[in-house]
Amino acid sequence: MPKSDSFANVTADDVAASAGVSRWTVNRAFKKDASISPKTRAKVMSAAQTLGYVPDLSAAALASTRSNLVALLIDDFANPHKLVMLERLTRALRSRGWDTLLVNTLDRDDAQPALLNASQRRVDATILIGIQFDDEVLAAAHSARRFKKLIIFARTSQNPDTISIAVDDEAATREIAHYVIGKGYRKPLYFAGPATVSAHLLRKETFSQIWQDRFGEKPDSVTVPRYDALLSADVALESLQARRPEDMPDVIVCENDALALGVVDTIRHRLGLRIPEDIAVIGFDDVPQAASPNYRLTTYRQPLTDMSNYLVDVLENTDSTKLDRKFLGRLVIRDSA
Repeated sequence: MPKSDSFANVTADDVAASAGVSRWTVNRAFKKDASISPKTRAKVMSAAQTLGYVPDLSAAALASTRSNLVALLIDDFANPHKLVMLERLTRALRSRGWDTLLVNTLDRDDAQPALLNASQRRVDATILIGIQFDDEVLAAAHSARRFKKLIIFARTSQNPDTISIAVDDEAATREIAHYVIGKGYRKPLYFAGPATVSAHLLRKETFSQIWQDRFGEKPDSVTVPRYDALLSADVALESLQARRPEDMPDVIVCENDALALGVVDTIRHRLGLRIPEDIAVIGFDDVPQAASPNYRLTTYRQPLTDMSNYLVDVLENTDSTKLDRKFLGRLVIRDSA
């Protein structure tokens, strides 16, 4: 049978007639876990391809309690780790039959409207990956009471109305701190990113507490307002060039790799110093650039594949209680420290 000139007008009944099966069988053939023989499914798919038939997913969703669609709100694209997270997460979702509505939240003022907009869509969950979602924003979002599940990914949230899936920041930072101490570094400088209230990282606080417990003083620290390598490079230059030689750090520990890449660039190319001989650098996340010959960055690798697969488990779990989970990654030792 020739292909239809108007694919939009082809229905499941047309496919059923062409394949010699019932309309119900056609519908089952397009469901991932439906009970149908491989031979029958192949026959239906062949007829659908010939006719140019595509099932109406929105209509199917209306007939079900689940849409298999999630809203993914993400910001901070200057941070290269966001693209890695996005790739791993969407790969895990698609492999198990979930689709994604992607929303780029432009800034904090945009975060609340974006959340409320997502709540008005027929999505099974909203996933937040970013730094804009503080307590005020989350509270406003929940006042609408439309969310089935609100998931904070790769950050820890204390908000009781969210599900947090993240690396264990405290365990990871303990491993980093013990490595720094074991290598004999005694003048650390901590490069922290922007502070958030609810969806928060505990890396700076943990490192500072460990250092104070061990040596009786808190390490020096610098805050960078965005996870941006170029901005981090400028902050590093401003912080380091004003110091006397005896006040220079022997290691800079960074809250994430975006900050670390900028620090490395400034140490080498703007201050003319050596890494690690003059100043060592440690990052967090293990972005692809970290392994390149230009950086060879010692960093902590988050288990993003495991975290992403667990997130899909959460989506498919009818229970919404006690689903928070922290994961352990591993320290990757390279030349920078």
